Amino acid sequence: MMSERILSISGLRGVVGNGLTPDYLTRFAAAVGTIADQGTVVLSRDGRGSGRMVRHAVISGLMATGCKVIDADIATTPTCGVLVTHLKAAGGIQITASHNPIPWNGLKPFSPEGSVYNKEQGERLLDVLNNDKFNYVSWDQLGELERYENAAGPHIERVLALIDQAAIQQRKFKVVLDCNHGSGGVATPQLLEALGCEVIVLGGTPDGNFAHTPEPLKENLTTLCEEVVKQGADAGFAQDPDADRLAIVDETGRYIGEELTLALGADYVLARTPGPIVVNGSTSRVTADIAAKYDCPFFRSYVGEAHVCAKMKQEKAIIGGEGNGGVIDPKVGFVRDSFVSMAYVLAGLAASKQTLSAWADSLPQYSIVKNKITCPREKVAEACQALEQHFDSATASSGDGLRLDWEDRWVQVRASNTEPIIRVIAEAPQNDEAQQLCEAAMEIVGSAVA
Repeated sequence: MMSERILSISGLRGVVGNGLTPDYLTRFAAAVGTIADQGTVVLSRDGRGSGRMVRHAVISGLMATGCKVIDADIATTPTCGVLVTHLKAAGGIQITASHNPIPWNGLKPFSPEGSVYNKEQGERLLDVLNNDKFNYVSWDQLGELERYENAAGPHIERVLALIDQAAIQQRKFKVVLDCNHGSGGVATPQLLEALGCEVIVLGGTPDGNFAHTPEPLKENLTTLCEEVVKQGADAGFAQDPDADRLAIVDETGRYIGEELTLALGADYVLARTPGPIVVNGSTSRVTADIAAKYDCPFFRSYVGEAHVCAKMKQEKAIIGGEGNGGVIDPKVGFVRDSFVSMAYVLAGLAASKQTLSAWADSLPQYSIVKNKITCPREKVAEACQALEQHFDSATASSGDGLRLDWEDRWVQVRASNTEPIIRVIAEAPQNDEAQQLCEAAMEIVGSAVA
């Protein structure tokens, strides 16, 4: 059986027992510990049942390299990032496989800045791991293990400082929260209650026994949509298992989705604090329109959280993120954060006194379509060249695959980092236009790589 393990500069994912084994987990943790150089490392996990086994293997690798381990137990990925900076730690590890199915788990390392490893840090980790450059210490220098209680406390404090807490409390919003048995169940209700919300929680026990497919897409959130209507709620929030991404449902039970999570946050923030915004190259252009509305500098990075964070630091962005529901606010941390997203949405509703559906409908309207096609990596350049030649009226941007822009629509093709496929994403004002653009690109790519 082929080992199902994905290793990159961003971290490690694999199927438990088939690629993700205790010995490999310990080696990966020892590589992080070697880079931390006997410093303090924050450790947390997303609630999956396999996380208990993974936790022990990771603690072993970290302590064997002389690191003090601060164990936050079950906590969200952004909470782990916040704790790294709050405790001035040398790094962190979140045990999570994000939205992958139950058999999967993984390790996501954090730098001292509380963000995912950048390219240089990730390459150093791979060098240590693949070339056995571990700095194992002697018996009298082994690291210690310390439990950290109320891990989300510092995280929630930073989020509450972003907004007018009293104004939100006065509205007494009713919110349906779908944690789907992920780590969001630990502290998200605490945050929402601090904002004066009445909270109806779905899947609040963080045991990893997902009630539905974990990625917060429309087809997976029918129960949430129904419950929002049944409860007469003002909003529905859906987190992925490690709670760095957020999808939104309005008061009518309509799935607003992940793309508008960042757009709503940007609309609230830029209206009050104009400044640069950074998104990746696969994110809806609605954010670009919002930046233009407030006369704010707008930048695109390569796809990937590490690339977005690096570009945000370079441009001194005040907000950024990805169109998968991942909002990043440097005042909380350089990590995607569903807590930040919820706070900004509720703050916007409190300030405008309009419904969530009305706010979403007031934003520029686009339809985004995503597809993929099998393609060997060596054929990607040919596919991009064929696409650029066909659509010669578009403005082309290369580097992270190819993105072609027109005045009101765009299409992007880029190779997957983990599969022999090309992802094709198209966006236009109407759904049929986006579908046609995506299908045309798929046909051109398919002919080029046949």
